Amino acid sequence: MNEWVRFWICAVFCIGGIAVILVSTFGVYRFRYVLNRMHIAALGDTLGISLVLLGLVISKGFSPVSWKLLLVILFFWIASPVAGHLIARLETTTNEKLSEYVREERDDGSL
Repeated sequence: MNEWVRFWICAVFCIGGIAVILVSTFGVYRFRYVLNRMHIAALGDTLGISLVLLGLVISKGFSPVSWKLLLVILFFWIASPVAGHLIARLETTTNEKLSEYVREERDDGSL
């Protein structure tokens, strides 16, 4: 009975991760501006891959392999947002047409 519960919890996490990755893939093609695309891609790979790897950790049980997978999840949670931020910062500093895509907020709070 315990193996079936673990299997179904693993399946829910893996299917959820695959669903997040598929939605983010659709979002990358749906959005037109590069910063929007980068945002959805960074969210998709961080959350989607983490859910799939967490499902694998649950499937394997706590073992040395599971600890390695948890370290991979930690690496993704640290490296992916930092890399996305650096690429977005490069885009904002080098894009000459940035004002066409960004609405700035005024001092009174209106757009």
